[in-house]
Parts: sequence; structure tokens; C-alpha cells
Amino acid sequence: MKKFAPNSGILALLATALLIGGCSEVNLLSYGAKKYHATHEQTSPTVDENGIDRGLPKLGKPYEVAGIWYYPKVDNSYDETGIASWYGEPFHGRKTANGAIYDMHQLTAAHKTLPLPSDVRVTNLENGRSIIVTVNDRGPFAHSRIIDLSYRAAQLLGMVEKGTAKVRVQIINGSNDLDQKIIAKPETPMNEQNNVAAAPQAKVVSNTLAPPPNIKSAPLPEIQSLPAPTATTATATGTQVASTSAYSAPTPTVSVSPITGSEIFIQAGAFIDYNNANILSARLSAMGPTKVSQVLVNGQDFYRVRVGPVQDIDKADQLLADLINTGHADARIIVE
Repeated sequence: MKKFAPNSGILALLATALLIGGCSEVNLLSYGAKKYHATHEQTSPTVDENGIDRGLPKLGKPYEVAGIWYYPKVDNSYDETGIASWYGEPFHGRKTANGAIYDMHQLTAAHKTLPLPSDVRVTNLENGRSIIVTVNDRGPFAHSRIIDLSYRAAQLLGMVEKGTAKVRVQIINGSNDLDQKIIAKPETPMNEQNNVAAAPQAKVVSNTLAPPPNIKSAPLPEIQSLPAPTATTATATGTQVASTSAYSAPTPTVSVSPITGSEIFIQAGAFIDYNNANILSARLSAMGPTKVSQVLVNGQDFYRVRVGPVQDIDKADQLLADLINTGHADARIIVE
């Protein structure tokens, strides 16, 4: 009897089909996992009424990233201007530094030193837009950025396309959970608990009285329910912008204020001795306009050396890199 060997081409096609099917199943599972991570924590006790996962209260110890030390601290007067960036899809669904689940469609942010969680107001100095975000992660650690915003926050601030923007970041006083004090429950000492006899308890019974003789009772008025309030599209302080999150949450408010002029500088150093500041300023003059300014910090005079103003963020990044590569490791971008 003649035997037929299976066609190798057919076997290859079958194997390829099975492989593609397997890959599709893996991709589907991966997509489902992302959706699960982004939505399952809505019922977590760390999720607030706006659907934002605030995570657990955490300050943290000093830490080092790329040779730079950062010192987390409570700062209820925090108010800083600088460059903001944003982060999105690669981190969507992952845990943040304080255990929250990062959702790129919520108004959150990462900061290097503020307590987690904290609420801050971020104002885009280039278009006047302002929103409140919850800081529940650490970062950013590149290019002298002062805050890393979620995709949604960057979208509302109008900086998604550019990727960066000049911003002002202000702490909302008392917003971080580490400031909340727990008051001990008062307890009466045992020797005082029986000093005063307890008041007698009387049972109170209420009944509807019958009307007097020959008097007809008035009919009860008909009570009608009030109509539901209509949704508004604007407020006195800002414009309501619809949320694109996967579940229903209050719409965030974007406030718009007049734009004030701001400039970008690179601060190369700060010195107690004016002569040292003046020497550095002269040495850096080849990189652009330099200036030495005096500032009082905690009762001590410092002389800051700055290069600029710089035309845009890209040029500021390049100038900062040049300064760091020439030994000025403490150089940073300043917006004022």
C-alpha cells in the first residue's frame, strides 16, 4: 500500500497560522491586562471621589538618581517656576512611587520631593491655562524638569504636542495627607465614670391629634418634586472641560488667566563670595549673555550666576547639557 508523506509547505502554513493565532491571543490578553490595571482600582480605598488613585501617604528617605541626591520634605509654601514635561502610555497601568495605579487619563503628576500625595496648581505660563493635579509619583529626573504631568493634565494645559512648557507649580496648603493629625479619642477615667448618676430615660410617644368637633381638617397640600438641575458648561472661575476617562468622574476645571511675560535662564551656580560669582560669569560669557544677581536666602546673601535669557526650551536644554559637560553639575534651568 502506498504511503503519502505530508506536504512540508502545508505543515509550515499550519504552524504559521497557529503562531499568529497565539500572538493575537497574547496581544488580546495584554490589552485586557492594561484595561484591568487602569480600571480595577476604582474601588480601592485610595481612590478619591474624582476617580483619582491618590495612593498611600508617603514622604520617603533621601534618594539618588544618576548621581544626584533628592531630599523629600513637607513644604507648605512651595511655589516654583520651571519646565514641565508629561508621561503617558509606557507607564499606564503601572504602580507609582506610593502604590497608586497610574492612569494617564486622570489629573496626576510626578514630583521629585513633595509629599505623596499632594495637590498642586499647575499654570502654563505660555497660554495662561491652570489646573489642579494630584502628585502621586516621583520624577522627572531628566533635563532639569520640575514636574512630570499625566497625559490628560498635559492635554488640558495645551502642551501635548510640544511635550514641554514653562509652568508655575504651587502647593495647595494642607493638601498632602501627611499633614493630617489624628486626635486621640477622649476617655473618662474609671474613678470618675460613676461620679454622676445617669439621667433617667423616658419613652416618648407621638400621635396625630384628631381635629376638634364640627371642624373639618384641611386637605394636605400636594408636594411636587423639583426638576433636576441642568448641567452648566462654564463657571465664574473657568471653563468646564469634558473628561476622557473610561468611567464617569466630575469634569475638571481649567482656569485661564492673563499671560505674563516669562524668560528662561540657566543658573550655573550660586556663591557667597561676589568675586567667585564674577569670575564664573566672565568665564561663561562666550556661551551667551551672563549676569550676576544678589539674593537673600535664610539671612545669607548669595550671588547667582545665570546665562540668558534663552530663546526656547530646546536651546535651554542644549545649553544646560553644555554646562554640565564642562563641570557645572549643579546647573539648572530657571523660568522667571
